[in-house]
Amino acid sequence: MSREITELIQTGIELNSPEPLYFYTKLSDLKLDLLAKAAEDARKRADIIAKNTGGSIGSVSKANMGIFQITGKNSNEDYSYGGAFNTASKNKTASITVNLECTVK
Repeated sequence: MSREITELIQTGIELNSPEPLYFYTKLSDLKLDLLAKAAEDARKRADIIAKNTGGSIGSVSKANMGIFQITGKNSNEDYSYGGAFNTASKNKTASITVNLECTVK
């Protein structure tokens, strides 16, 4: 069909070709992996802060998952309060934030 577009247009058939949309099909698995990594990173950062202020981290008393963000890779897209879900870029970057509240010794 793409080779016959000129012929189709000449016969009066109008064509509309919107930009393609790109979706990631394994999003559920990716979310779990990112949550695990974000939680581990949050704990490491809390340990560093506590250590450098003369304390140590005890048990986690509360954990909150932040908003899941999918932006175009190497783009200047802003994160959104409600989350970003880029479908225009073929290559994407996904991120999530985890907030931990820990006891301090």
